[in-house]
Amino acid sequence: MSYFKELAHQYIDGEWRTGSGSWDIIDFNPYDGEKLASITVATVEEVDQAYRAAERAQREWAATNPYTRRLVFERAVRIIEDREQEITEAIIAELGGTRLKAAFELHLAKEFLREAMQLALRPEGRIIPSPVDGKENRLYRLPVGVVGVISPFNFPFLLSIKSVAPALALGNAVVLKPHQNTPIVGGGLVARVFEEAGLPAGLLNVVITDIAEIGDALIEHPVPKVISFTGSDTVGRHVATVCAANFKHAVLELGGNSAVIVLEDADIDYAVDAAVFSRFVHQGQVCMAANRVLVDRRVEQEFTEKFVAKIKTLKVGDPADPQTHIGPLINSSQADAVSKVVEQTIEAGATALLRGTTEGNLVAPTVLTGLAADSPVLREEIFGPVVLVVPFDGEDEAVRLANDTPYGLSGAVHTGDIERGVRIAQRIETGMIHINDGTVHDEPIVAFGGEKRSGLGRLNGDSMVEAFTTQKWISIQHGRSGFPF
Repeated sequence: MSYFKELAHQYIDGEWRTGSGSWDIIDFNPYDGEKLASITVATVEEVDQAYRAAERAQREWAATNPYTRRLVFERAVRIIEDREQEITEAIIAELGGTRLKAAFELHLAKEFLREAMQLALRPEGRIIPSPVDGKENRLYRLPVGVVGVISPFNFPFLLSIKSVAPALALGNAVVLKPHQNTPIVGGGLVARVFEEAGLPAGLLNVVITDIAEIGDALIEHPVPKVISFTGSDTVGRHVATVCAANFKHAVLELGGNSAVIVLEDADIDYAVDAAVFSRFVHQGQVCMAANRVLVDRRVEQEFTEKFVAKIKTLKVGDPADPQTHIGPLINSSQADAVSKVVEQTIEAGATALLRGTTEGNLVAPTVLTGLAADSPVLREEIFGPVVLVVPFDGEDEAVRLANDTPYGLSGAVHTGDIERGVRIAQRIETGMIHINDGTVHDEPIVAFGGEKRSGLGRLNGDSMVEAFTTQKWISIQHGRSGFPF
């Protein structure tokens, strides 16, 4: 595919370059193992060059009229619309996304670009009263300067754009490091879209590399003031630690262990549909995915029978086939890890209502129930097509079970009484939760983020202004101050 040949480079200061590291990242198709690209990694020196280019370009960009800045994002949307089929094929090839998943990702990417147009005009200053006679206090919103963005492999195009576009719209420059498994869709393709949209050179730089080559250079570097990281809580903890030690602000969107709660008065058929999508969209490789389905014991049998029957209809296979629901996991390590979790949980006494097989990176759905209350898997994030069904007796137990995890990203409550659902939702320790819907949602102007180990800070809408701008107080004394000496 042309994208993989054209974009298998570093993108620094408006130039497509070959990295100067001593080894290559090999980009594979996770479904059939085809080699898509070979990319020589960027070095610490090239990371520095990217940040210095961003620093130089940012000053003029910040001074550019925001009405002019937003034209870049208008053009970017049109470019994606014109190339939608090509980008879809790239998503299918590089990350094993189904056609449905690719359409979902591209739709949201365009929505976030449209919101970036508005964000360019969003920062507003304030005039604040002073207790000092003759004094005027002005509070300005200014770009932070340069933002480092580290994006994940599961929705690489969307989740790169989700931080890159707002940061640029608000007058910043960006250095983006995509995940090693998705360097083109999450990195080179994003750079190409903005390049063709007319973004001035140096404002967006893409470095394709690995911690084995650069260590913590990307987050320790003195130029970036904010690091936006999306990924695992283990790596996120490290990013936060390094950022704190270097006086940087970290925005962290991390993992989850979301629960769908099905109350006894829920529409069971509808709850089944919502729970199946919430767990198995993109093979379960979604931070908001529902690892756990908590079901009132009074409707457990009906729900479980329909739930398992629905899952059995999901087609596992080639993500390029429009009929496929579940494609491959991103690599063999992920497939092995998910299979191991299933084996260990069954050995510990869980019952498999449905036991999926593993062939290469294709992992078929597994449904487990009868787990011990202290089973570790109930508190962990499973990044794959495995779901845990847990019965409960009454609302209080449902809330306790939902909260019995170190994560708190998303969730859902299904009930015939909306206000009852809201009351329960308010008791769940999570950043986002949905009544009578799935757990996987993201909207451009609604605050997105989690509690506990699911992250720090929020993205989307006004939260983007908070994340990627800073405040500056300028006071003016129109009269004369009195000084005590």
